[in-house]
Amino acid sequence: MELYKSRGFSEFFQDTFLFLKLNGKHFFAAYFIINGIFLLLLAIVGYFFSKFYTEIIFGGILNGNNGGTVIDEYIDQNLGVFVIILFIFIIIALIAGVVSYAFPAIYLKLYTEKGSNNFTTKDIINTYKTNIGKLLIFVICSIIIAIPLLFVFAICGFVLMITIVGILLIPLLLGAFMLFYSMTLMEYLENKKDIWSSFGYSWKLLTSKFWAAVGSVGLFYLMSYVIQNIITIIPYMFGMASIFTNIENPNQEDIGNTMMIVMLFVFFLSFLLGAILGNIVQLNQGIVFYSLKEKNENINTKSIIDQIGSGE
Repeated sequence: MELYKSRGFSEFFQDTFLFLKLNGKHFFAAYFIINGIFLLLLAIVGYFFSKFYTEIIFGGILNGNNGGTVIDEYIDQNLGVFVIILFIFIIIALIAGVVSYAFPAIYLKLYTEKGSNNFTTKDIINTYKTNIGKLLIFVICSIIIAIPLLFVFAICGFVLMITIVGILLIPLLLGAFMLFYSMTLMEYLENKKDIWSSFGYSWKLLTSKFWAAVGSVGLFYLMSYVIQNIITIIPYMFGMASIFTNIENPNQEDIGNTMMIVMLFVFFLSFLLGAILGNIVQLNQGIVFYSLKEKNENINTKSIIDQIGSGE
């Protein structure tokens, strides 16, 4: 499948799913091999937080205590442990976030260089190593850029939330911001521009076919959100149904155990779904990036002409 191809709104959708059909198995196998250790560590820390929530907060409420009071008392009694766990979680989350976020961009970079998915997990890891400095620079500069952009996002979000129609457009606003960052990283990894030039080029691409590009990404975010919430709410419904069926003979310990199992299951399910759906959304952004890049630079068209010329 050729990534450098001029596309419209419908092609952004079609080719995203086509790419997944052709390369999804290879893509996700490499993703979970590289990100597996980070996802596992986050899941373990998340498990302890979920257990804390169910045992401390929910248990306190069952005993007639206020949830906020229970939290305050627990933190006061276990401040050192709480701070250490929180610090570990933040560090792991930052590393995992950068590695996971960069994966689709690095994968697509190798895909364009090889012309197919004929590369290994080792090749992806080597590309990570080569671009560690670039990833750090991207993170720092993204935070700097985010400071004024957050004000713009907040103002636009507030204006949109005034009306029902505006609320429906919020996914487009989110899509525009996320696409801007995603295309910046992909262009920066091309090793042809510095970070600030990459931000400028990303803005140029974004505005070249704004509604089609942003509409595609925004709808992918909306679909991801709906799918994740529909799937994760089902275990909650079963858990609540189990509690209400035993309402005539309530047992606080049984109720607490049921809620803990349900919440842990939902947490891990939501965690896994979030990773998968997040990557699909980013792949769509990659399809948009290479399409807009082809529209602006005619990379594939020039390559075809050169091949014809060399054949003569």
